[in-house]
Amino acid sequence: MTSAEPRLSRAEALHIQVARHIRNDIEAGILRDGETLKSTRELAAQWGVSVFTITEAMKILAAEGLVENVSRSKRVVRAPEQQRQRLETITRNPHVILIGGYAGSGKTELGRILARQTGWPMLDKDTLTRPVLEAALEMLGLSPHDRESETYLNFMRPREYEALMSAANENVACGNSAIVTAPFLREFKDRAWLDRTEASFAALTAKVSLVWVYCDAKSMHGYIRHRGAARDGHKLDDWKGYLSSIDLDFRPPLPHHVVNNCTSSAPLQKQANDLLEAIAEAESA
Repeated sequence: MTSAEPRLSRAEALHIQVARHIRNDIEAGILRDGETLKSTRELAAQWGVSVFTITEAMKILAAEGLVENVSRSKRVVRAPEQQRQRLETITRNPHVILIGGYAGSGKTELGRILARQTGWPMLDKDTLTRPVLEAALEMLGLSPHDRESETYLNFMRPREYEALMSAANENVACGNSAIVTAPFLREFKDRAWLDRTEASFAALTAKVSLVWVYCDAKSMHGYIRHRGAARDGHKLDDWKGYLSSIDLDFRPPLPHHVVNNCTSSAPLQKQANDLLEAIAEAESA
């Protein structure tokens, strides 16, 4: 989909931002080993940048060994580690990683990377609940993309999180660890909810790690525009108003990990590795 407006922020060179997005997609398994990328012109149209910008981004990815130039017009993803047999990360007891953050912060991307590294199931709120939620909203005469009305916030949203946490509890009850991704905007602010959640998992001998994904406003705007989700339309239509309604400095009130997904931060893959190492160290302590 083309757009006359830039999809990326101007806080960092555009080709570096494009390379970062594609790198994240490769590391999360969205782009698979051996997959042929779109043409330079198609990628330029998709990202709303020049052909030169895409060419420079591809040079970065080629230097990292993630993309191979097969011919003048064909580039292929090279991520052979995706095909290697992965041993599931084992902890003494089940472990639940709750990943929260604002829209477009990169929660799902981080969750996918962690799931690929650990073998743990990934439970994403939108994936689990969106089809039923959208059907219910339409039956009530509302837009299926509504995420702002009182009906959604007071009646639908609580049921989404109930379903999400029930799925997590069911996995833990079976002895499985889980990676759970959702905004958790109300939940991570609610000390009572956090205490109850930690206690319920502890009763199943599971430990909980809270992860907050931070993203600055410019980076987040670029991510949201790129994913093109209809549910984000309200935010993009009044971006300044949306920013005034959130607190980018927010952090959960309990011990937690912060992953920085700004365009200038370390790659998500490295931060995911660091996160798992921190969890493993805490587990062995």
